[in-house]
Amino acid sequence: MGLFHTSCLIMNHADRGRRVRLEKMLVDTGSLASWVPSGMLRDIGVAPEKKFRFKTATGEVVEREVGYAVLRVGRRETTDEVVFARPGDMRLLGARAMEGLHVRVDPVGKKLISAGPALAASPQKL
Repeated sequence: MGLFHTSCLIMNHADRGRRVRLEKMLVDTGSLASWVPSGMLRDIGVAPEKKFRFKTATGEVVEREVGYAVLRVGRRETTDEVVFARPGDMRLLGARAMEGLHVRVDPVGKKLISAGPALAASPQKL
C-alpha cells in the first residue's frame, strides 16, 4: 500500500486548549492504536489511565500506558485511546483513530480521504 505520513493535532479531551501538533505521524492501518510520544501527552495533561500489551511488527510484546485524547486530522476529529510511546517507538496514527475520523487510505494518492457514508442498521417500522 505504501507508507505515508500525516499531520495530527492531539488535544487534551477535558481542555482542548491544551494541545500539541505532530507533523509526521505514520499512517498505519496495521496498528490498532495511535502512538504519541509520552512527553508530549504529559505536556498537554493527558494522563495514563491503564496499561495495555501490544505485539509489534517485529513480534516483540511490549507494555505501554494508554490514555484518552482528541485527535484532529484536517477538519475531522475523534476521541480515542492513545499510547504513551517511549523513545524508539514510532509515532503512529492507528486504524481505530482512522475509523473514528471516518477516513480511509488512498493508496495511489498516499493520503487520507473520506470513507463515504457511514454504515447503519436499516430503520424498521414500529
